[in-house]
Amino acid sequence: MSGANGALMEADDSFIHALPKAELHVHLDGSLRPSTMFELALERGVQLPASTPEQLRSYMVVQNATSLVEYLERFELTLSVMQDTEALERIAYELVLDHAAEHVRWVELRFCPQLNRRLGLTLDQVLDSALRGMRRAEADVNSGANTIHSAIIVCGLRSHNAAVTSETAEVAVAYGNRGVCGFDLAGAEAGHPVADHRDAVDRAHSAGLPITLHAGEGFGPESIQQALDLGHARRIGHGTRLHEDRALLDRVGDDGIPLEICLTSNVQTAVVSSLAEHPAHRYLRAGIPISLATDNRLMSGVTLTDEYRNARDALGMTKDELTAIARTGFEHAFVDEPVRATMLEEFQRRVAALA
Repeated sequence: MSGANGALMEADDSFIHALPKAELHVHLDGSLRPSTMFELALERGVQLPASTPEQLRSYMVVQNATSLVEYLERFELTLSVMQDTEALERIAYELVLDHAAEHVRWVELRFCPQLNRRLGLTLDQVLDSALRGMRRAEADVNSGANTIHSAIIVCGLRSHNAAVTSETAEVAVAYGNRGVCGFDLAGAEAGHPVADHRDAVDRAHSAGLPITLHAGEGFGPESIQQALDLGHARRIGHGTRLHEDRALLDRVGDDGIPLEICLTSNVQTAVVSSLAEHPAHRYLRAGIPISLATDNRLMSGVTLTDEYRNARDALGMTKDELTAIARTGFEHAFVDEPVRATMLEEFQRRVAALA
């Protein structure tokens, strides 16, 4: 079969599953296995609004939110079982394993360690616990035919005061050679501009830590402008509303700033009305680098493979376009250049084998 429809048919489910992928935007506290969350709650005496893991899975998928703020309300439940070292290690371990099962070769797990301190953990204990789980998962996976590598993006929250985000940036910098690969500002954008956290992003940037900022999701393109002008952003988390400012869109394209596209969660937070209305394909055709990401596997009820299928089915992306998007993830991963070169070489080898 030839033509556009033929190109679309080439990207079948088996190809998408086997395609080597990089996950650049997934929140640890939004991506628990429902069965694990249910078990941890039972062990810790945490009350949940469900009596079985299956009911919990259904409840945790956000279906009726009208904004980013409403979408984020579910995090109070996940965080209630993420306040001790054992739980954090297990959740990080399982998340890396789950990515490896769908041929993800590089994953950047992001979360705000300040939110895991309700029972007295230090920031170091939080990060060390997650890193133990990640390294254990890598050891288990890499002993077989597949390989996966992972790192943490530390999130400061826009709703925290500047002193707290500065402290968060400090610990991110301290772990820059111990498993942390970047810094982010996450949470509600409206009313919480990057300017409020200049000290935090300046600290991270001055120390050489790469920065990606949530922007253009819960607020307009001016949020993206701030991320670039004030936040030293090398990537933009979401960037969904970029199309509302043509000059800024051209700037992002000219500068090659990647967008971390999360299709399903953008529908859930009402940034777009449907998958088919998402501007991701428009950005790709405009020459803007994009990667596909899950955002929150639990709240959005998706895997990374699902999001590639969504790009194919709802946006009509072809096999070549999906392959290019997958490559973009490795090209813009927060890794040292020798590691990037190795990952890209392996990517090309595996894609050639799939062909």
